[in-house]
Amino acid sequence: MMCPFCRHGETKVIDSRGAEQFVIRRRRECLNADCQRRFTTYEKIEESPLRVIKKDGTRVPFDREKIRAGLTKACWKRPVSEHQIEQIVCDVEADVYENFEVEVPSRYIGEKVFNALRHVDQVAFVRFASVYREFQDVKDFVEELEPMLRPGK
Repeated sequence: MMCPFCRHGETKVIDSRGAEQFVIRRRRECLNADCQRRFTTYEKIEESPLRVIKKDGTRVPFDREKIRAGLTKACWKRPVSEHQIEQIVCDVEADVYENFEVEVPSRYIGEKVFNALRHVDQVAFVRFASVYREFQDVKDFVEELEPMLRPGK
């Protein structure tokens, strides 16, 4: 740590304590015999942002609000509460941060949302599936719905 007063490159830590969550307050003293001034520094954990690898190979920062927006559109005029949407967003976000450190494929996120929505509301699920799976015609809808329409489901 460089002294902010004399620019000497060596200091020593006199005292350390937590200032707030994930922040450490350190009292330091300059080791330059001509300076020996004291100053305070704060250390904070630097998070490396998680990036999403899109289908076309581009990388964008992970944004939980994009998940919420997709869910909100799929659940429009459906009996799905804001609490349920928030729960799906939180579950997907927690899963992503638990399983990936630097980059996550968008396909992984889509599948997690897809599977969560299947159990919440079938109409919202089909709406989301039609965009996510890029349905081209009615046949695509039928193929997705067949497993849900089978007896015992």
